[in-house]
Amino acid sequence: MQRRIRLGMVGGGQGAFIGAVHRIAARIDDQYELVAGALSSDPQRARDSGAALHLAPERCYSDYRAMAQAEAARADGIEAVAIVTPNHLHAPVATAFLEAGIHVICDKPLGISLAEGRALAALAQRQNLLFALTHTYSGYPLLRHAKAMVETGEIGELRLVQVEYSQDWLADAIAAGGMNEGNWHNDPHKAGPGGTLLDVGLHAYHLAQFVSGLTPHAVLAELSTFVPHRTLDDHVQVMLRYANGAKGTLWASQVATGCENTVRLRLFGSKAQLDFDQEQPNALWCTPQGGNRHLLRPGRVDSAAARHATRVPAGHPEGYLEAFAQLYLDAALAIRALQAGLPVPEAARWLPTVADGVAGLAFAEAVLRSHAAGASWTTLADC
Repeated sequence: MQRRIRLGMVGGGQGAFIGAVHRIAARIDDQYELVAGALSSDPQRARDSGAALHLAPERCYSDYRAMAQAEAARADGIEAVAIVTPNHLHAPVATAFLEAGIHVICDKPLGISLAEGRALAALAQRQNLLFALTHTYSGYPLLRHAKAMVETGEIGELRLVQVEYSQDWLADAIAAGGMNEGNWHNDPHKAGPGGTLLDVGLHAYHLAQFVSGLTPHAVLAELSTFVPHRTLDDHVQVMLRYANGAKGTLWASQVATGCENTVRLRLFGSKAQLDFDQEQPNALWCTPQGGNRHLLRPGRVDSAAARHATRVPAGHPEGYLEAFAQLYLDAALAIRALQAGLPVPEAARWLPTVADGVAGLAFAEAVLRSHAAGASWTTLADC
């Protein structure tokens, strides 16, 4: 199939950061063409946002349900939709497009409850449609190489998992009610039952699970809200127990003063340690037991997983946008395979999907239960 995949977008209108990121990522490998959008629920803002992106006026919608129905009825209708709305809309928007026979590429979290996530997974399976989830950090070449190293046993038996996602953009004091009025991340009706937990905590959880290949069976968690007048948590710390005896810790914070966007993963195996910090995405440190720490770099490491996610020669930096683009490229490979009635290709097997979203919501649900029970060990629900 030579033509680009026809893409729509819900959310992401003028001034929205993540919508622009999705659009750039979709274009990097030239697999998609944005042709329609419900970029805002406000009709005028929807039209203005669409015009700024050169969309045809009749394909600028202010209602995602109308968009799903209209696009499904067109011979040249969209084949996939990117969902970049606040959390509470992820499930209803995805449901509308899945029911219309349209593939979904959705921002995390999958929904605001485990029940929503399970329902979406079942619907995507019944419709035989792709449901990709944009856990960006799994697109980095060196994290894919790290995963390959774990799978091939290069670091030995995994013993310890440490993952961190720390920011400081919510560290400042706020006026009473201010965050609810100006930022949906603190509104439980829009963000869901977790603040930092569902915002960056799920990224940290997915990253640890993705690279290690392990899913914890129990957690002990504490949520904190440091800034007065904030409704939802702004700091999360979790201990993890794995079935193979490995232990882990996860902390996610948006009040960590001085931290911009620290996403760090350390894996300790019986043979070696791996250390990655996404603020330096072209560096993966490996320290063999009893040996010297050495640097692995994209373009130099030799694994099919890293080669598939690397676009430029060694020494040319690749970062956040390219990692995001990798998910869109893998989604395109999967969509084209499904359209042709073929299995999803091996190259796209590490694309985060609805199953990863359900696993994340099961983790979040266990964290909330553990915290409510006074930080007691809590078993994760089956996905």
